[in-house]
Amino acid sequence: MHKGRLEAFTDGVFAIIITIMVLELRAPVGADFSALRPLLPVFLSYVLSFVYVAIYWNNHHHMFQVTPHISGGILWANLHLLFWLSLFPFVTDWAGKNHFATWPTVLYGCILFMASVAYWILQNVIIKHHGEGSLLKKAVGRDAKGKMSMVVYGIAIASAFIHVVIAQALYCAIALLWLMPDRRIERVQAPSHAKPN
Repeated sequence: MHKGRLEAFTDGVFAIIITIMVLELRAPVGADFSALRPLLPVFLSYVLSFVYVAIYWNNHHHMFQVTPHISGGILWANLHLLFWLSLFPFVTDWAGKNHFATWPTVLYGCILFMASVAYWILQNVIIKHHGEGSLLKKAVGRDAKGKMSMVVYGIAIASAFIHVVIAQALYCAIALLWLMPDRRIERVQAPSHAKPN
């Protein structure tokens, strides 16, 4: 199957997720900067979630650059990922409005964990469809970075019951880890896009 419709649909869902999240940022009634202070937790939760959505969109785009065609299994695995990502606006809003209290922080981490699991499943369904010699398999290898992220999410969720700041710091650390340029796919893709002499 051709991948064009999957990519277009996925891009649309990403755009809707970001739109819903930003609509939760309500303008304050006051006209001075002190009126913005109560919105700081909501804004910070939005920023963190926006960064995560951007990371997923970027990595999804790169992954499908080395995916020549898709199967029904890939379609379902992609929808599974979109399901967990579509919950970002809800947990972002709940965590922000409740100043990252324990249970909102725990649920936020659970959604991050499940989204990472769903991405890992999608990645592996693509590899299985295209074989161990595929460009994606060559790029991700054993995917230590992805597996480590899932472990840290688990630690962060448990840490939220001790102190939410620990969990928040771990969520931010994983986001920063993925914000660093990840050239794995670009490296394996480069030879096929090299210009002839």
